[in-house]
Amino acid sequence: QSFITHFYNVRLAQPVLSSPPPRQHDLNPAVLYPWRQKTPGLGRMKRDWIIPPIRVSENSKQVPENLVQIKSDKVFTGEVIYKLEGPGVDQEPKDLFEIDDKTGWIKSKIPLDREKYKSFTLKAFALSPSGERLENPTTIEIYVLDQNDNRPIFTQEEFIGAVPEFSIPGTSVLTISAVDADDPSTDNAVLSYSIKAQESFPPFSINKTMFGINNETGVIYTRDVGLDRDVVQSFQLSLEVADMSGLGLTSTGRATIYITDINNHAPQFQPTTYNMFAMENKVGLDLGRVNATDKDQRNGENWRIVYSIRGDASGNFAVRTDRATNQGIISVVKPLDYESKSEYQLTVIAENEVPLSTKAPYEQTSTATVTIRVLNENEAPRFYRNPIQVSFPESTAPDTVLASDIAHDPDNAKLKFEITHDPERWLRINRDTGEIIARRTFNIRSPYVKNNKYTALVKVTDLDAGGTSATASLEITLWATNDFPPVLVPLSGTVCSDREPGRLGLLLTAMDNDLSPHADPFSFEMADADMAANWTIIPLNESHAMLQPLIDIGWGEFSIPITVSDSGSPARSSNALVNVTVCPCDRAGQCTAFTAAAIFGSKVGISFIALMIIMASAALLLRKYTRVSFELHSWGLLVGESDDDVRDNVFNYDEQGGGEEDENAFNIDLLRTPSDMVPPPETVGQPGSGLPKHNQPLRKDAPYNLPSPRYPRKRPANPTDIEDFINDGLDAADNDPNMPPYDTALIYDYEGDGSLAGSLSSIASMGSEEDQDYDYLNDWGPRFKKLANMYASD
Repeated sequence: QSFITHFYNVRLAQPVLSSPPPRQHDLNPAVLYPWRQKTPGLGRMKRDWIIPPIRVSENSKQVPENLVQIKSDKVFTGEVIYKLEGPGVDQEPKDLFEIDDKTGWIKSKIPLDREKYKSFTLKAFALSPSGERLENPTTIEIYVLDQNDNRPIFTQEEFIGAVPEFSIPGTSVLTISAVDADDPSTDNAVLSYSIKAQESFPPFSINKTMFGINNETGVIYTRDVGLDRDVVQSFQLSLEVADMSGLGLTSTGRATIYITDINNHAPQFQPTTYNMFAMENKVGLDLGRVNATDKDQRNGENWRIVYSIRGDASGNFAVRTDRATNQGIISVVKPLDYESKSEYQLTVIAENEVPLSTKAPYEQTSTATVTIRVLNENEAPRFYRNPIQVSFPESTAPDTVLASDIAHDPDNAKLKFEITHDPERWLRINRDTGEIIARRTFNIRSPYVKNNKYTALVKVTDLDAGGTSATASLEITLWATNDFPPVLVPLSGTVCSDREPGRLGLLLTAMDNDLSPHADPFSFEMADADMAANWTIIPLNESHAMLQPLIDIGWGEFSIPITVSDSGSPARSSNALVNVTVCPCDRAGQCTAFTAAAIFGSKVGISFIALMIIMASAALLLRKYTRVSFELHSWGLLVGESDDDVRDNVFNYDEQGGGEEDENAFNIDLLRTPSDMVPPPETVGQPGSGLPKHNQPLRKDAPYNLPSPRYPRKRPANPTDIEDFINDGLDAADNDPNMPPYDTALIYDYEGDGSLAGSLSSIASMGSEEDQDYDYLNDWGPRFKKLANMYASD
């Protein structure tokens, strides 16, 4: 059994068998550090070293210092070598400890610092000279004992705190703190806080001790009353902290405590009465300032003032705060009228944004009286409404009053009115009263009417010196009225008799200058009850209808009276005669072989003798054309007294009359209207018209009812020019859209009685002109009476 000095002992382990020394060439780690490996040849160790922890005081002056000695019981059987490893020996921090390999003493090489290394854990080995491990390694714990070698240090160079003024005693202000590097489990780190001095700002404003401190927690609190920010604004405290519960090392610090403001002062006006002036009709101008002061901290939230106005029911004035000066600025927000009110008296109230504290002394809310006098100026006239809006029908009668009492002058000056913009010149205005009157009826279809609104401008000027003026818009909302009756179109057309019943008819429509709802839908009606027995009108849609026969009607021309009405309120209507030609049609819808059918399909027919008489008469007319045209002109038989009006009145082609008693065909050609136009449909068949009830067939090769071309007016110079003259007249008539075509057959319902003329043998066709007797022409009927008068003997 072996002993470990310095109060420690261990039981020796089982004897260890020695091993042969290592060879020189075997220098691997297992050979160099054999204690780190288990020796296979050793028997089982029954006991290990047991070493209690070793405590070493830091900052020891005795170095090197023996700490502990270890000894193995193998020393009696042979030489033992001791080794030591771990932090502080061969690991960082190195070279703090060492072991005497012969004696087993563990020593500290330099003074230790607990604040750097609190403890060390080392391993000790017992080896044979050959390097074999004689004992199991043992663990050695070394603890560094603390000494009070560190002063406590405050965590801040200066502590800042604040406390509201008038705080009660015991109010916590702030907490200070310090740290100590010594062992916190020892008295070396137990701290104690204290206040060593107090200084107020302004200096000497308060002499009593106002703050205390908890020496353990470092909480600073108020000790006394009397913290008034108006008296003192801040305190500076000198602090001290000591370890070992106040008996050890010490350090000093400082703390600054500010006294914060509370709203314990109400604003007060200085002065309390003000006089200001305002120009009427001016808005947004500043009239002046009112001044209130507050004793609370300047520019703080308790110092800011808000102003309000009392006694301004109309809201003409406003007040705002100048943030830099805390003054109230009064301005005009609504126009003032000197004539209505020339003086205002306002009460202005000053209050803080933040409510007063309950600790504030009782103070009444401060008010000021502001008197504002309104200054008069020459004001412009004013319209009661702008724009001036009225609404009238487009058919408003002239001289209707549209608007009156439209403007006034605030200064009661005399006014002059005028209309400065009226593009349609529909309006006039009374210069003195401003009464707006319709000059003439309106037209809602005017390009100046937009969305049914017509806009004009009205100007009014006062007659004071340097008179001012104002302008307003006049908006007239127009609504459409039923001013125009619808017009039926077309007034003529063809009904193809050879078409299927469903396609048999003439398409009708109407034109209306009115706008909806006074135009379509149109209604079409038969105006003649007798015609309604044979014809009917079938509506197709809101604007079209089909005129169709009800019976199997024969070929011919028919004038059908039709009434067309619009949907206005009240409705308006018009009557028109529609000339309908019933005939067989080609693929283009034009009448085919109508003239031949009319001639050869006649019920009465024409005899060969009558035909020869007609041909002889035509030859005689050609022979005597020059004389006839001259005498007709002289006797006024030609329509129009102009020397140029010869045209083709004498030459009618493709006409077949109804016997000598039928004068219609003659009248149509020789008794033309002065305008040389086809008569309007409504005049056909009227008394005094001189025209038959059956109209001439209308041209289909030119637009209907267009101006006629000029005809050749110069009469032929000699008989040789007759052919050219006739051809020119025919060509001009062919191009006249208002003349019936020359290839159109004329069919008459009545062909007259039998012919009164004798046979062709009664005509002395072989005689000379001097021997010819034309008296017999008087017996041929009305057709030849004209010739008889021209050629009969005197």
